[in-house]
Amino acid sequence: MEITEVRIHLRNEEKLKAYAAVTFDKCFVVRDLKVINGNTGMFVAMPSKKKPDGTFKDIAHPLDNDTRQNIESKILSAYQEEINKIKGPIPSAQRIFENNTAERSGISG
Repeated sequence: MEITEVRIHLRNEEKLKAYAAVTFDKCFVVRDLKVINGNTGMFVAMPSKKKPDGTFKDIAHPLDNDTRQNIESKILSAYQEEINKIKGPIPSAQRIFENNTAERSGISG
């Protein structure tokens, strides 16, 4: 399965930085992924819905970590490209992704 398109819709909020839509194999789209500036850096949240108890449940999500990393990397790269268009360079999306992955796994670098 190949990611054939990523669309970014920038937001100007404290934590929510963008919405993303990802197209797979030019035939299936997942919308409402969120680019979030969290406490430990940038990450991608899957589309979710709020349950009656106030918690959130993902509507669509990867089943393995490699797929999640691939999706997150492509979305953060596309986010960086959009930011570069309006503000100039920001740290590499791959570096952001690597730093986030290391922090989540307890690896410091």
